[in-house]
Amino acid sequence: MNSAALPNGVKLPDSAHGPASKRIIVGYGFWIFLLSDVILFSSLFAAYAVLSTAVADGPPGRQIFDLRNVAIETGCLLASSFACGMASLAVAQRNPKWTQIALLVTGLLGCAFLALEFREFAGLIARGDGPTRSAFLSSFFTLVGCHGLHVTAGLLWLGTMMAQFLAKGFRRDIRYRFLCFSLFWHALDIIWVAIFSLVYLVGVTQ
Repeated sequence: MNSAALPNGVKLPDSAHGPASKRIIVGYGFWIFLLSDVILFSSLFAAYAVLSTAVADGPPGRQIFDLRNVAIETGCLLASSFACGMASLAVAQRNPKWTQIALLVTGLLGCAFLALEFREFAGLIARGDGPTRSAFLSSFFTLVGCHGLHVTAGLLWLGTMMAQFLAKGFRRDIRYRFLCFSLFWHALDIIWVAIFSLVYLVGVTQ
């Protein structure tokens, strides 16, 4: 449609013509990525639900889950999500000092979460309760390990964002990348709450 077809000489804005902008295309692709992750974890949750009682000669969840350790893990990740929110406020105010501080706290808490998870996995494997012991343990290691890999990727992304803010400031494209990162990080937080509730809390009662 051209401007001649519109009444009163109204013209369409330039954004109404031609292909979508790069910002819209990247944003659309990122949401597809997040939805694909939701599908991935939904499949892993479904597999775990089916295999959670298939312990063979291995231990059930109530014998291997340490809720105190998992509660600390959860606290670290929830606190990192809060720190990420504080970083978003600092970015909105164009405050480089508090942006870097909040992102550093986010990263340190994320590293603490991974360290606790690694200690849990190492302890299980050392006792002979590794992923090959039973179908239940295979599904457990796959689900929780996949989340841990996502957190690791998020920490690498966080380090990149800190470097970009430091080197290039608060350019619009960098702020948009940070928005994508924060959505990803909060999504990992939500997924972990589901893991904590459906895997660990339910597991100790079975």
